[in-house]
Amino acid sequence: MVTMHESVTSSERAALGKAARASLPRTAHAAFEPDAKRPDPVDIIERQSATRVPELVPVRYGRMLESPFRFYRGAAAIMASDLGASPHTGLMVQLCGDAHLLNFRLLASPERHLVFDINDFDETLPGPFEWDVKRLAASLVIAGRANAFPAGDCAMIVRESVRAYRERMREFAGMRTLDVWYARDDVAQVEAILSERLSRSDRRRVDTASAKARTRTGRQAAGKLTRLVDGIPRIISDPPLITPLDELLSGTEQHGLEDTLRALVADYARTLSSERRHLLGRFHVVDMARKVVGVGSVGTRCWIILLLGRDDEDPLLLQAKEAADSVLAPYSGASAYENQGERVVAGQRLMQAASDIFLGWKHMTGIDGRERDFYVRQLRDWKGIARPETMDPATLALFGRMCGASLARAHARSGDPVAIGAYLGRGDSFDRALARFARAYADQNERDHRALADAVAAGHVTARTDLTS
Repeated sequence: MVTMHESVTSSERAALGKAARASLPRTAHAAFEPDAKRPDPVDIIERQSATRVPELVPVRYGRMLESPFRFYRGAAAIMASDLGASPHTGLMVQLCGDAHLLNFRLLASPERHLVFDINDFDETLPGPFEWDVKRLAASLVIAGRANAFPAGDCAMIVRESVRAYRERMREFAGMRTLDVWYARDDVAQVEAILSERLSRSDRRRVDTASAKARTRTGRQAAGKLTRLVDGIPRIISDPPLITPLDELLSGTEQHGLEDTLRALVADYARTLSSERRHLLGRFHVVDMARKVVGVGSVGTRCWIILLLGRDDEDPLLLQAKEAADSVLAPYSGASAYENQGERVVAGQRLMQAASDIFLGWKHMTGIDGRERDFYVRQLRDWKGIARPETMDPATLALFGRMCGASLARAHARSGDPVAIGAYLGRGDSFDRALARFARAYADQNERDHRALADAVAAGHVTARTDLTS
């Protein structure tokens, strides 16, 4: 691991980055050739499923079966195994751990500005910077193939994204430390970063996406997910995707879980700053439900909790999500945090320019007597979600550039942009290498997707394919 000491000069830090080329040339990143000892991908997924809610595991497999892209979204543990078995640069950052393109979104900052940032940190952990870049690059090729883009267009999209990462990282290398920390990607700054390559139609797309994201508020989510029952807002039942507690359990078990979740809200508040703890105290809990989220997360315990402030028109929806060990831990080392929820929150706060004001964590003992870690955040707050299936190659390339630039900013906050920028260099050697890697890994992802389909067809695992998300 390359670390930075306060006595090391910028020239020495740049020399460390260039020296890393000797142990792992930039062109070497193009290679991906799994050997005979590669673990079975279905076995990896099954090991994850062993600790999840049993009746929800088939939902996860059903979602992953839908397409190679959806499979990839749920296969972070498989890619972590592949990356962990490969040589790396030793240039360490706080990793997202699952930096596929749909984990980059428009989000609301505490100041109510719309920013573009990473949104999912379930797998966050320190590790080599290129692991996140490779996860992003492969996702772009897989998304491009889903749209039947030619191989040349897919390669172009990856090169554009990695180029944006490389150039932004080199820009950070020349900036003062506090300026790097204060950098954020609000919509205007995203346009400025990409200005020389942003067409008029691109600007219209960004403006349209921004306007739509501003409508996706907590109040809008509450309006969609709740209804009045005897004058009291209640979460709408849609099992197994959303299941209120009174449908999930009965009697003393139901009351026990209600008490546990109320205690979670009260106790997790201690991980918030004092003014945010005071703000949360202005709300009271009125309803709770279990919710199925994402693709890779399906089967983890996730609760949505409806709170009200002044009246029924003043809702707050919190999501309490189970946090297990990162999929990167076997390859980059265990977390410094004993509580995995705190690991997620600490990684998010380190990587994001502005995090959710209600972001916190809690250790909890469930009604089954088992202890689990959770992190808590708002369910939705100005989130704009990309739809790659609607994009042409130029639009996906634009989105890839946004993701690459944002990822560089997130990495520069925890890693050494001088060393990483020196490793990447001015030329496009790394960009072209990752385009080749992404193509090879997309091929592997398709083989892994077929392996899951074969396991389902053979009856080795059960998939539920009658649900959409």
